[in-house]
Order: sequence, then structure tokens, then C-alpha cells
Amino acid sequence: MITFREMHIDDYQAVIDLWMATESMRLRDSDSKSSIESYLNRNPGLSFVAFDEETLVGAVLVGTDGRRGYLQHLAVAESNRGQGIGKSLVELAISALARQGIAKTHLFVFNHNVKAQALYEKLGWFARDEVRMYSFNSSVNDNV
Repeated sequence: MITFREMHIDDYQAVIDLWMATESMRLRDSDSKSSIESYLNRNPGLSFVAFDEETLVGAVLVGTDGRRGYLQHLAVAESNRGQGIGKSLVELAISALARQGIAKTHLFVFNHNVKAQALYEKLGWFARDEVRMYSFNSSVNDNV
């Protein structure tokens, strides 16, 4: 039986292991334990994990700027895909954002990650071709 709960920093090692094992997911220095802890503290009640018994099988990292929601990392263990875990994690996050008055949520998917794109489209998300993402890095570290 799959159970869900809010993500805590004590879940970090299991979550990062899942993210590292997930194809097409790129992790950066900003995914360090201290950075994730700060993110969770700034965005309480928005990120969730899924367990099959004692084994972490899914995780989603979610935050808000107070105006829009941002789904950062969603992953489900390969052996547990197709069971609705990813859908449930997304629904939990969207509901938590809605309770804070956040109606619109964005996410970023690599162009080559067609599996993730198909999942999100199946869940009612839509691609935004009229915008282009730009990034600025004020650090000398290219991996932030």
C-alpha cells in the first residue's frame, strides 16, 4: 500500500537517491541538503513523498513565490511507475498550493524528456510556446 506525507529534511538522502536514479533529471549544487532544507522551510506543506511500506518510491519538490506555484522535481521509482503515484503527488501539491490561494503552477521539463511531457499533458498541463525561459547566474559556479 502506498502512503503519502509531507516531505521533511530527514527524507533528504532517500529523495536525492531517487532523483539521482531518475533518467532525464538534472541535479545541481542547489539540490544540496542545506539548500533543500532552506527551500522546505520557505515552502512548508507543499512538497510530498510517497512510501511503499518503508521504502521511498516517489517525491515532489514544490514551492511558491506567493503568486505562482513551481513544481521543481517529480520522480517515481521506475519499479513503481504506472500506479498513479506521480499523479497523486502532483494532486497533493496542487491542492496544497490552492489552500494558499495559488491557482497557477509552472514546471520545467527538458525538451528531450518526452515521458515526463506525456505525463503532464495527461494530467491537464499544457506547454507554453509563447514564452522562453532565461536564466542569470551571479555565481562563478556554473552548477547552481
